[in-house]
Amino acid sequence: MAKWSKQEIVNSVPQKGFFGHPKGLFTLFFTEFWERFSYYGMRAILVFYMYYEVSKGGLGLDETTALSIMSIYGSLVYMSGIIGGWLADRIFGTQKAVFYGGILIMFGHIALAIPGNIAMFFISMVLIILGTGLLKPNVSSVVGDMYAETDDRRDSGFSIFVMGINAGAFISPLIVGSVMKTSFHLGFGIAAVGMFAGLVMFVLTKKKNLGLAGTQVANPLSPEEKKKVFTRIGIGIALIVILCVVLIPAGILTISVFIKLVGILGILIPTMYFVVMYRSSKTTDVERSRLLAYIPLFIAAVMFWSIQEQGSTILANYADKRTQLDFAGMHISPAWFQSLNPLFIIILAPVFAWLWVKLGKRQPTTPQKFSLALLFSGLSFLVILLPAYFGGTGGLVNPLWLVLSYLICVIGELLLSPVGLSATTKLAPAAFSAQTMSLWFLSNAAAQAVNAQIVKFYTPETEMAYFGVIGGASIALGIILLVISPKIQGFMKGVR
Repeated sequence: MAKWSKQEIVNSVPQKGFFGHPKGLFTLFFTEFWERFSYYGMRAILVFYMYYEVSKGGLGLDETTALSIMSIYGSLVYMSGIIGGWLADRIFGTQKAVFYGGILIMFGHIALAIPGNIAMFFISMVLIILGTGLLKPNVSSVVGDMYAETDDRRDSGFSIFVMGINAGAFISPLIVGSVMKTSFHLGFGIAAVGMFAGLVMFVLTKKKNLGLAGTQVANPLSPEEKKKVFTRIGIGIALIVILCVVLIPAGILTISVFIKLVGILGILIPTMYFVVMYRSSKTTDVERSRLLAYIPLFIAAVMFWSIQEQGSTILANYADKRTQLDFAGMHISPAWFQSLNPLFIIILAPVFAWLWVKLGKRQPTTPQKFSLALLFSGLSFLVILLPAYFGGTGGLVNPLWLVLSYLICVIGELLLSPVGLSATTKLAPAAFSAQTMSLWFLSNAAAQAVNAQIVKFYTPETEMAYFGVIGGASIALGIILLVISPKIQGFMKGVR
């Protein structure tokens, strides 16, 4: 296979055609729109499906267990990006990874849509976890392939891309949440249809719009390596199956033990990734310096996502149990609150995209944007503790408190998420381009692995301490990052 330079790949993509951006952004915008429609529609009702009584159509799990499983599921979704990034970098490229991932996700939602038992639930989770691992990091890598390294449109392009993600995420909880009381399985079926629409969009437009973006295998396996790798993968899968068959019936591998194991892996795996890439002979000295700069950004992202991702666990439970759902003459579904985050991003993303283009070289550096993001995320948790401070934990809370908390956190997200995606494509070693994008999503995996442990401490009685400690920790870390941001910038070797 021919080896193309980054500039040749950029030149193969029509550079004008979607709001002044490469034409391929249209394809990836709508592919990710429908994938996120399916994912967030499913996620909006999943925790309720787990802890609602069987008589109400749920699985009847313990509430605390359901919250921990939800966090672990989210962690594994992003952790599986390691597999997707490796397959893209070493075997079939990012475009094919996106397509294969979409197929697995669709079948995962179909499995959820079939009324069944707890076994069918876990089968669907495996399919969605693996599918998202293939699609999620790689579609973002294709976006990065369409821009030259010095193209000032890059951050703006990622902001538009993130707006597409959140357009799908906004609509789906409203639709799926509305049918939740009728049938959880109908809601999951709607999510499956959304993923099918995304696959159709991708297949019909990729050839014309994407050019060579995502088709090149960055670090292909040699024939000898393939034989060794596939043998090891086969042995590994066989060992996992054997361990599950032996340990689960014996009561050794319980849900609680699995949650703790994933918590350890959530920290251990990204640490190993940094070490392997840093020590690789394929990583240059400049790339090693950029990896060192990436570490504090990664830690900051873990802190931020730990707060943001509690929108589908603690804040979802808060909406269901602590919030006045009869408001302004209508009854609110607790799932609808999960549309707030993407709604605010849809409104504010164009503002931030315009702002970065307008400021150009005068905009804050990447570390400074990350530090501001942590300040806002911490403030969003301090806001949500105020109702308990003023009115106690016994009554129902005005839903506008949740609205305000989501709004503040979204401002932080727009300072971190698209900027982090863009920074990852610029700081990644060339031999690990897709895998470094997987590493970025591991910040979310690590955050949710941590969340699976800390959500156990949340009760109405500990509400104020819970939000106060976590929110305060985010603000403190944000201040530290702001102070050391010039030092981090120096290690980035010219990347802003």
